[in-house]
Amino acid sequence: MTLSTTTAPAWAVAPATVTSPEAAALLRDYLIDVSDRYFLHHQGRVSTPEEIEAGLAAFPSDDLVPPTGLFLVGRLGGRPQACAGLRVRDAGTVELTRVFVRSEARGTGGGARLMAAVDEAARGLGAGRIVLDTRLDLVEARALYTRHGYTEIPAYNTGPYAEVWYGKELTAAVPAGA
Repeated sequence: MTLSTTTAPAWAVAPATVTSPEAAALLRDYLIDVSDRYFLHHQGRVSTPEEIEAGLAAFPSDDLVPPTGLFLVGRLGGRPQACAGLRVRDAGTVELTRVFVRSEARGTGGGARLMAAVDEAARGLGAGRIVLDTRLDLVEARALYTRHGYTEIPAYNTGPYAEVWYGKELTAAVPAGA
């Protein structure tokens, strides 16, 4: 008797052009997700289309390109389902931003794969440290960060939605097979 086993589609994360149509769709979905949560929490409603457009204009991602940054796209079974951006702050520090996994792909290991790719990409940009800011109500994101070695740090910026700040010191990458 032969047992049939099905394997879940694999995640792959790689740098992508932040201006590509798939990146634009991911960034729009990211903003809708965090904006809807904000407005539901504070005003009991979801975002309007006008608020989403205003948010995309007010918080552009066009600097997430070398040498000032990098944009990563996570694919599950070949379909773009996640993203993260890195913005160079100084010679040794990058800022993590735009971390997002589409709701239908959550719980499939994409967050962990994305965070591993973030570390690798940050090292590739010459960083020894990653920092980020987030909101207190984004509890799943905060849990993801702490699971991957981030700890709370003092405020390093005064962004309008920054309520808690995290940092992570990068260690040297472990060679495969070591």
